[in-house]
Amino acid sequence: MTSKTAVVVLSDPSTGSEEALGRVVNALATAWEFGQGGEALVVFQGTGTRWPAVLADTEHPAHELYAAVRKQVATVASAGCATVFGATDGVEGEDVKQLSQNQAPGIPAGASIRELVASGYQVLTF
Repeated sequence: MTSKTAVVVLSDPSTGSEEALGRVVNALATAWEFGQGGEALVVFQGTGTRWPAVLADTEHPAHELYAAVRKQVATVASAGCATVFGATDGVEGEDVKQLSQNQAPGIPAGASIRELVASGYQVLTF
């Protein structure tokens, strides 16, 4: 049986912290590793929706890893989170598919972790 793993990136690049960088690097490396022997998916959620635009910069230290992951692993973003955190242009600019299945009241529709679990994904958060 092939494994299915969803790696959810919640860290915020706008903090400029080593922790945020460490989280996204570990998330991408984990997605890359799981993609070697199974199905993997990177989900940018919350303030993590700001990452695609940041990682697109060829000077960013995680750009090469991001580019390698994009070649073999699907990347998606929460549409609602991208809207709330002002990341829609960056997500669209990187051609990252936006998900909006979670219609929770009072917030813009976003990615559904429940649907990932129901589809057989193991969910890891960074």
